[in-house]
Amino acid sequence: MATSRKGNFLITGAGSGLGRALVSEALSSGYSVIGTVRSEAARQEFSAMDPGRARAILLDVTDFVAIGPAVARVERDVGPIDVLVNSAGYGHEGTLEESPLEEMRRQFDVNVFGAVAMIKAVLPFMRERRRGHIVNITSMAGYVGFAGIPYYAGSKFALEGISEVLANEVRDFGIKVTAVAPGSFRTDWAGRSMVRSPRSISDYDLLFDPVRQARAEKSGKQSGDPARAARALLRVVEAENPPVHLLLGTDALRLVREKLESLERDIDAWESTTRSTEYA
Repeated sequence: MATSRKGNFLITGAGSGLGRALVSEALSSGYSVIGTVRSEAARQEFSAMDPGRARAILLDVTDFVAIGPAVARVERDVGPIDVLVNSAGYGHEGTLEESPLEEMRRQFDVNVFGAVAMIKAVLPFMRERRRGHIVNITSMAGYVGFAGIPYYAGSKFALEGISEVLANEVRDFGIKVTAVAPGSFRTDWAGRSMVRSPRSISDYDLLFDPVRQARAEKSGKQSGDPARAARALLRVVEAENPPVHLLLGTDALRLVREKLESLERDIDAWESTTRSTEYA
């Protein structure tokens, strides 16, 4: 694989969704891309996109033991990883009471622990070079607690917080960190990539059944364009001073602003109680 003068991307979850859109945009813009995939067929398909600058590696982000050696091989055989994009992830739908705890563990293994394991593997190389950019794909659900996706929202809230802390820890090493929170984009997130817990408690019918139905009906019709999102992500990566937090999509912008306004109202309404807890 030829190393691009523009640099190397390592993108997890490169076989579908925003990850695949970013692969195409980065290749079109002259970057080299290493993508993680989970099957040999996907690996061959990925590498065929650009035999000179596209290389896929078989890697499951929940195989934590394999991640470090895989990243070291990329650094040795391909070249320095300039940009890590943690795009691997999936959605889980189901009320908290109805969803098995094992499904929460799986959700966090992929969406949080997998991303952190990738970060820990690339950081020593980036820190030594005193440069690099880590991009974590989160969600507007990492700001807004939508009913019916507690495990998914929890994982994205966690990744937002981890990203912010990491940005503060590595800033002096020349490493940039951006948490990107998309709204509704036309990917498979609400389709084949969604894990849905079975319904079992009728008390939640009025709240949750319309939510599940609306999400299923909207799948494939979302207003967000993955190709446009990929171009926006590339602008962030190429920016001299990229943001630590970035929203993508007008729905994300509206809903997160509403959340922040609600939070400010609660803070103001309970300010006297907040201040009452210190020693007199």
